[in-house]
Formats: sequence, C-alpha cells, structure tokens
Amino acid sequence: MSKQELKQKGFTIIEVVLVLAIAALIFLMVFIALPALQRNQRDAARKDVLGKVTSAVTTYQSNNRGQQPANGTALQGYVDGTSAGSTKSDNGSYTAASSDTLVDNNYIVTVRNGVTGVGNADTNVVQVITGAKCNSGGNAAIAGSTRNAAVLIKMENGDAFFCQDV
Repeated sequence: MSKQELKQKGFTIIEVVLVLAIAALIFLMVFIALPALQRNQRDAARKDVLGKVTSAVTTYQSNNRGQQPANGTALQGYVDGTSAGSTKSDNGSYTAASSDTLVDNNYIVTVRNGVTGVGNADTNVVQVITGAKCNSGGNAAIAGSTRNAAVLIKMENGDAFFCQDV
C-alpha cells in the first residue's frame, strides 16, 4: 500500500472534532429544554387538580342547595381526598390543618371565606375562596357574591397564579 492509500482510509481530526461539537450542541439543547418541559408537565398536572377541585365545589353546591363548603374536609367525598391532618406541608409556607383535604397524595385543598388576593394558594396548596371570584387577569381572587367561589393554585412556570371561577 502506498502512503496515499493509507491517508484516504480514516477520518481527519477536523472531521472527528466537528462531529463531536455537533453532538455536544444537541445534548446541550436537550438538557436546556428538559427542565422546561418537566415544569410544563407539573403545571398541567396542577391545572388538572384545579379542575377536579372546581368540579367538586360545583357538585358540593348542587348537592347542598347552593351552600359553599365550610372547609376542605367538606370536599373529601367529591375529590376522593383524605384528611390532610398536619402531616403534609408545602415547603414550610403552609401546614395542613385537620380541616383540609389531601388530593392525589400531593395537593392540599383548603377553604377560606372572602379572602382577596391568593390566600394560601401555592404549588401544592389549592385554595378555594368562597364569596370571591377571579379577577380579569385570572391570577387572583376579588370580592364577589356569596354564591361565587374562586379556586387558585400557584404555577411553577413563571411563578404565576391560576384562578378558576366556580
């Protein structure tokens, strides 16, 4: 074999470095996008739980002649929740009371009356605010009639709150 034939058999160092650089860029893009996708999935799960709680409040009102739930325990049979007791806490910002309900083993449902703003709503705390409705931005509760209720939870993506009227 001549030297010319030997040179043509393999890849040059520049070609190998170029392929490695492209592979590194692809991995970098995946590792940057992955946490955002996971955050969006957790926020979608939060909205799903919020929908369950909203339906539970509506069903509770229908079964109790329009009355609002007095506490989270009143919603247990409607959301397949269990008593939260004081066993679950949300990163130290809220400790569940015996009058709260635990949904999906992760979300605390608490009920307060006539609170404006966001109440105890957090990423793991679904706040049902009776006598209130959602503001125009859909991110906080404002005063409403006694028949209104707002359900709030904090989203992880952008630290925004999501509010849904009942």
